[in-house]
Amino acid sequence: MFAAYVERPDADDPLSALVVGERPDPVVPDGWTTVEVRAASVNHHDVWSLRGVGLKDEFLPMILGCDAAGIDEDGREVIVHGVISTPEWTGDETLDPRRTLLSEKHQGTFAERVAVPRRNVVPKPAGLSLEAAACLPTAYLTSYRMLFTQTDLQPGDTVLVQGASGGMSTSLIMLARAAGLRVWVTSRDEASRERASTIGAHETFASNERLPERVDAVMETIGRATWSHSIKSLRPGGTLVTSGATSGDLEKGELRHVFFRQLKIHGSTMGTRDELDALARFMAEHRVEPLVERVLPMDRVADGIRAVKDGEVFGKIVLTR
Repeated sequence: MFAAYVERPDADDPLSALVVGERPDPVVPDGWTTVEVRAASVNHHDVWSLRGVGLKDEFLPMILGCDAAGIDEDGREVIVHGVISTPEWTGDETLDPRRTLLSEKHQGTFAERVAVPRRNVVPKPAGLSLEAAACLPTAYLTSYRMLFTQTDLQPGDTVLVQGASGGMSTSLIMLARAAGLRVWVTSRDEASRERASTIGAHETFASNERLPERVDAVMETIGRATWSHSIKSLRPGGTLVTSGATSGDLEKGELRHVFFRQLKIHGSTMGTRDELDALARFMAEHRVEPLVERVLPMDRVADGIRAVKDGEVFGKIVLTR
């Protein structure tokens, strides 16, 4: 079958490690099923995989891709949940210490077909296209958990989103606005701030700019470059949710601010199958369309990954077959 995969990772030149060609059809263990992939979306995880991060030699070659929507064996339109827990695990899949994502231990979604546990297939609501649904399982699911599982935010509360342009930031902005939150956004780029306003941000600020008032919660995916600003921007008792550190680990944790103002800090990773199902229904019911910058045929996957690697994306890139 057609697939885009990595055979020999290259930490310095990840795109040179990308192979587009033929791979064997997926192996389907007991309790698993196959989905015919109609749409998949590109994530930073795919760039890291091409660099070899998180990939063991014993699992190579590895088909890339965490996100997909398509047709299951019964002919239903479905969304693929990319978090694979161990068979004996019950409860929140993200807390399984041996969990993996598709394209780490199990072959990914940049292919004609993908095999997943039956429990990892979620019905696609009629109100979502397959291209839109393919955006949900990583960026939008992570954002949904950050906003609605890891905080007690209520309509009218103010949330600060650090960063304005990538799949995570844009999904946080759109979901928060749809939920009735007051959305503030920071970015070092003026054009990105302007675009953030068009998709739901109430106010935008330059990176690390002093805010007019403190906020109820901060969504933090950047790390070292914005952490101090995030902590100092919270009201007493406020919540910071972190799910990434794209600028690196912390130099200082601002612990005096944390304990004196009794701040809450939550780590957050991906989301559960039930949260993906709830997210899909939320998107359909609120008529929220994921922000898709471009749709490419899957054989142009290199163009999509290059744009994500170079930070030239406002929203998501979707690959179709």
